[in-house]
Amino acid sequence: MSDQNVRNAGFTSSGISRGSLASSMMSHEARASGGGVHSGGPTSTLQEMGARGTTHSSGFTSSGISSGSQASHMMSKEASFHGGGIPRGGTTSTVQSI
Repeated sequence: MSDQNVRNAGFTSSGISRGSLASSMMSHEARASGGGVHSGGPTSTLQEMGARGTTHSSGFTSSGISSGSQASHMMSKEASFHGGGIPRGGTTSTVQSI
């Protein structure tokens, strides 16, 4: 995953850009959860990366998730929570797709 992809999606150091993919994700996630965006969810994870201005060493790469990385830990935790699979639209799959 590149820093530019995260910024292009609307996750920036100054917050989520109005009218962006990021704002759409935030709105959808907030509606689905009853009004809030949960810590550790797709929106907050990507915004954290955008605010830092770097995605380096997160483990989300164009060739997949790097072994032993923050991304692999996130994927493992999410898979365990969902009985062994990674749900479409979940944090790991959303962040990896961007």
